[in-house]
Order: sequence, then C-alpha cells, then structure tokens
Amino acid sequence: MTIVCNTSPISNLAVIGQLDLLRQVYGAIVIPHAVAHEVAKLGSSCSQAAMLPTLPWVEIKELTFRDAVDDLLRQQKLDLGEAEAIILAISLNANLLIIDEQLGRNVAKQKGLEITGLLGALLEAKSKGIILQVKPIVDDLVGRAKFRVSTDLYRKILTLADESSFNP
Repeated sequence: MTIVCNTSPISNLAVIGQLDLLRQVYGAIVIPHAVAHEVAKLGSSCSQAAMLPTLPWVEIKELTFRDAVDDLLRQQKLDLGEAEAIILAISLNANLLIIDEQLGRNVAKQKGLEITGLLGALLEAKSKGIILQVKPIVDDLVGRAKFRVSTDLYRKILTLADESSFNP
C-alpha cells in the first residue's frame, strides 16, 4: 500500500508529539522533497520534525515530472509541497494522499486521487484501536499546533468518532 503525505499532517502531528501515529496507522509514508524541506523548516523548534529524514518509515522521493508540478503551481495556485505531493501520488499510483488544504484536496480529487486529511487519519487510528479518543488529540492540535478546524467539522469528526458530547 502506497501512502503519500503532504506537509500539514506531518508538521501538526510533530508539534504535538504524535508523529508516530502516521506509522501506526499506515505503516509507511512517502513524501516528496518539497514536503521534507517544508517540515525541516520546523526542525529547530520541533524535535519530531527534525527527526523526519531519519525515520525508517518515511521515504523521501525525487520527482521526475517537474513539468506537471510546474503546471499545478501555475494553473492551480498550489504551494510547492502540495503540488509535489499530488504529482507524486499520481506517479506512484498511490492508494491514498493525506492532505489538509482545501484547494489541494479539490485538485487531488479532480485528478482521481483517494484522499484523507489529518482528521481522517485520526478517525482511522481510532477505528484500528491505536488511540482511544479523537477529541483530546484534535483539541491538542487546535491548542498547540494552531490547527484550524471549523465548529461544524469539529462536531462532525466527534460524531463520526462516537464522541459527540461537544464542548466548544
């Protein structure tokens, strides 16, 4: 199973000390160089982000389809990490792309990619028994990583996780 990941899920989990959840849920992930570079910028302020290149379950891949990346950057106004993650997922025929940003998600869907986001990964972690509750992790993401989630999406995620007692 090939899982490609964009920057946001990695960096947000790293900030709250939960980066290993990606390994526990998916086994291994593949990231393009642009994502590795974006995560490395957190390195001095986040020890888990600094460890990313040394983790055996994270494979950093070089892209050979630069023209396709350039097209996405120009036509879709994506950032480099998103564009490279989408093109890498296509080129590897990935089973899943983990991406949070709405524009990137829309482009990925248009390209026929199966997607999830960080919140979807947390729901998967709960369904596999890796975590007992989603709410404390989402609250930590919001509070410490400054992860943005609307009230409606927060409620929806807690309902899907069978944790629907909502306290804004």
